[in-house]
Amino acid sequence: MNTVLSSTFFSAPPDWGWLIVWYFFFGGLAGGCYFIAVLIDLFGRPEDRALARLGYYIALPCLIISAILLTLDLGRPLRFWHMLIASNTYQLLFKPWSPMSVGSWALFIFGIFSLLAFLSALAEDGRLQQPAAKSLRPPGALGLIIAAIGGLFGFFVAGYTGVLLAVTNRPIWSDTPLLGMLFVVSAASISAALMILLAQKSGRTTPGLSALHRLDSWVVALEFVVLIAVMISLGPVFRAWLNAWGLLLFFGVILLGMLLPLALYWRRQWLGDLNLTAASASVLAGGLILRLVIVFSAQGV
Repeated sequence: MNTVLSSTFFSAPPDWGWLIVWYFFFGGLAGGCYFIAVLIDLFGRPEDRALARLGYYIALPCLIISAILLTLDLGRPLRFWHMLIASNTYQLLFKPWSPMSVGSWALFIFGIFSLLAFLSALAEDGRLQQPAAKSLRPPGALGLIIAAIGGLFGFFVAGYTGVLLAVTNRPIWSDTPLLGMLFVVSAASISAALMILLAQKSGRTTPGLSALHRLDSWVVALEFVVLIAVMISLGPVFRAWLNAWGLLLFFGVILLGMLLPLALYWRRQWLGDLNLTAASASVLAGGLILRLVIVFSAQGV
């Protein structure tokens, strides 16, 4: 067994469970959907703004859910504010050397930008009678600033969880520098998939939806390449996945979450109108299983 463990294996497992798996999943959706919505706002056509609004509608609730899950996992949820404020001085607390502190502040700041974009989307849809809120989105100068800064924080939140794992002392997590990249690409794939599903259900089938289909297919292909690179970068530690977790990774992530969606994207005649729905659902399932395998497998070796 010692031959599969990294030389940095000296810490006890953090005992993370399903709360953290879902936190990673919803956090990825929040950052990914916001970032995709910003791209649509900045580079899409005016008729695609409805699709961007959908991304903003998804981002804020997913971020709230992920924050609640993270808070519940703290063990003493009522002390969540200690991550942002010093309990003895009640001053703002920021530790640039601490990944947890940086991540907490990134989530908080991203939440502000997500709320602004959410309110702007409501105003543009006529659900909020505050015309000034429309200026919080491009093409206005204020909207451009909010989109640019919020997009950067969304990108950070999407990949932060992978980086957080990489700075731990657990096998698998600490044995590859590519977890952050894998989580970013996976967040993009599951976010595009969810936006496709909800756009079809809500009737937001703008011309940009076809571009989003193509984007998701290419991102899933990239995710497959990155996952293979992660496996190779693990070296002998990869043998820690030669068990049930490895089987779940192969069948649940690679086959169900990557290869099947790619086949459905590129062979749309197979299931007809259900092709894209099935492909998007498979990507979402694979993204959840990916996080499950990475979180649990490293704690059991």
